[in-house]
Amino acid sequence: MRRDRQLTWLFDLDNTLHNASAHVFPHINRAMTAYIVEHLALDHAGASRLRQHYWQRYGATLLGLIRHHAIDPAHFLTLTHQFDDLGSLLVTERGLRDTLRRLPGRKIVFSNGPATYAEAVLRLSGLRDCFDAVYAIEQMRFIPKPAPAAFYRVLHAERLDPRRCIMVEDSAANLATAKRLGMKTVWVSTSLRRPPHVDVRVRSVLDLPHRCWPL
Repeated sequence: MRRDRQLTWLFDLDNTLHNASAHVFPHINRAMTAYIVEHLALDHAGASRLRQHYWQRYGATLLGLIRHHAIDPAHFLTLTHQFDDLGSLLVTERGLRDTLRRLPGRKIVFSNGPATYAEAVLRLSGLRDCFDAVYAIEQMRFIPKPAPAAFYRVLHAERLDPRRCIMVEDSAANLATAKRLGMKTVWVSTSLRRPPHVDVRVRSVLDLPHRCWPL
């Protein structure tokens, strides 16, 4: 079968395949704020506001720092994704590996995080061999989701037909782009609402095998 005719699942990483909000995101947010304090000479409150502003505007704090402050992206990613014991911070669901292996088709991780971090999370959570490829912010030339350019890089590199792709994400904004490109969309969320660009809403990736059969 030609690759572009296979069903392909595109999975976000943070808050999709693991609960990053519990421990990982607070650690990264503190590191990013400290980086901005040191390199932009802001106080802690101002640095925190700028970090959140760029995240909301661009989908990643990094892109705002590159565009407006000429920050070196490799330096920023290295210093803000250092962990003494990443494994102790990860929160994953029992049975996730078996669930992923039950899904038909190819599976790709598509993350706004850096490659070394994404690979480490997958390895430590025992999920790396469930995925055929991992695309991180470096492969998108530091242009994060929800920018269409990020999606195009993955589609082109893997020779994918977006109509044969299912995007699984916790970010509704990222799913809006996926839907415009022709993908099916799955929103991992506890919200009771379902935006029009979301085909299926699930509380957990564990729900995929029995909730996504219409896709």
